[in-house]
Formats: sequence, C-alpha cells, structure tokens
Amino acid sequence: RVISFTMSTSSEVSSSSEDEQGREEPSSKKQKLSVASSAPLEVAPQVSSKNSKPKPKIIILLDQATLETVKNRRGVYELLNCDDHRELCRKKLRKDPNDYRPDILHQELLALLDSPLNKAGLLQVYIHTQKHVLIELNPATRIPRTYKRFAGLMVQLLHKMKIKAGGESTTLLKVIKNPFSQHLPPGTRCYGFSSVGDLYSPVQLAKTLLPANPDDCTTPMCLVFGAMASGRITVDQHPYIEQMLSISEYPLSGAAALSRIMAGIEHLWGVV
Repeated sequence: RVISFTMSTSSEVSSSSEDEQGREEPSSKKQKLSVASSAPLEVAPQVSSKNSKPKPKIIILLDQATLETVKNRRGVYELLNCDDHRELCRKKLRKDPNDYRPDILHQELLALLDSPLNKAGLLQVYIHTQKHVLIELNPATRIPRTYKRFAGLMVQLLHKMKIKAGGESTTLLKVIKNPFSQHLPPGTRCYGFSSVGDLYSPVQLAKTLLPANPDDCTTPMCLVFGAMASGRITVDQHPYIEQMLSISEYPLSGAAALSRIMAGIEHLWGVV
C-alpha cells in the first residue's frame, strides 16, 4: 500500500543570498522550510512467518554517506551532489565535487531493502554520514526507485529528523543519537568490508560467520560497509570491528558487494 509521510515542525536554518547557493547553517531564527517535492513514501510488504519466534536480525551499517543539503537560487533545499552542484563544490566549498555521491547510498539501500533477506525480516539497516548524522531505517520502508525522489526524501529527513507514515504513528526513518556502538546489542560481533580484507566467497563467508539455521543464531552480527565515493572502512574508525573482510578479488561497487553477501546468506538460510 502507498502512504504519505507527514511534515513536522520547521527546521532552523540561516538565510542566504538569493544570487548564490550555500550549505544550510543552523541559527536561532525559525524559517519556513522549502524542499523539492517528493512522491509519497511506500511501505514494502513483509513476509509473515508461521513461526512466532522472533528472528535474529543482521545489522548493516552504511558508513560515511555523503548527505548534505544546499539552498538553490530559488530558495529550495536540495541534496548536494556532484552533478547539480559541481561549480558550488569547487568555487565556494573548495572541495572535490566527485566526493559528493549520495547516489551510492541510494543504490546500496535499494540492494538491501529489496533483498529477500530483508523481506523475510532478517535485516536492520543504519546509515552514518560524513557529518556524523546517524539514521535508523524501518525494515518495512520502501526506498523511492528514482534518485530525484530519494534526494527529496533525504532532504526532508535531514531537516525534520524523522519521517512518519501518513495518518499513522509508524516512524519509517529517523535520526538517532551517536555513537552507533550504543545501538548494538550486547555481544555483537562486528566485521568491516574492504577490498583489502581477508578474501572469502559469499557462500563461504556466510558459512564461516553464521550457523546453518537462523534459529540457532544466538550471537548478533553487524556488517559495516562504506557508502562513499573513495576511501575505505578501517578499524581505526570503528574500534569494535574485529576483522576486515572482502568478498571479491576485484573492486566492486557497494551495491554489488552487498548483493553478493545477501545472496550468500540467503543461500545458507534457505531464503528464496
């Protein structure tokens, strides 16, 4: 079913020149928030299980995502990206525009939330941005298919702090407090993924980290992936990571790596 999300109180932002673009800055004055329109957010159907026993969830952290907002010349907030704001990044922000790739996060979220593993209720996804904003996603959220709609959704989330289902109390996306480690269940084993990690095939990795039956999975597991255009996840950034892993001898996009790992776990646990 399709449901709309509500708009809560306005965000605190500073005014900027009408002739130039700039990143939003917090201030004590409240102004009306103007963002690009986005189509109603959809909730994906969940597969009900005959077994009432709660299933263990694999925790996924998408780290270093580039989610920042800018105000365009019309006074509308947009998601900063390398295609629409290349000159702004170079001249005003003095940063490499190729680093601003929120489309990478979009692709990774589609790969995760569309997977049979998530539809079976076995995933919990978090996002951590380069600006240290931590976001929790409801597994039932259906991410917009197109980037333009996704960008509008992220702008509203960053300014409103949460997005609820229209006419309901269900929160679909929300900003939560840092650090990420406080949201991990006790005893969680964490693994990071990088092209320089210990190499496993997807099926071999699933068999190494998880029991053959999901009901026998008593130890929570967290997998950390990068959502940035360049660089890699390191143990220095996440001290709770106990091992760095890789699932291909070739460099892969984040969405491709996630799809391979999800397929390996689905094969092990018989999720089809």
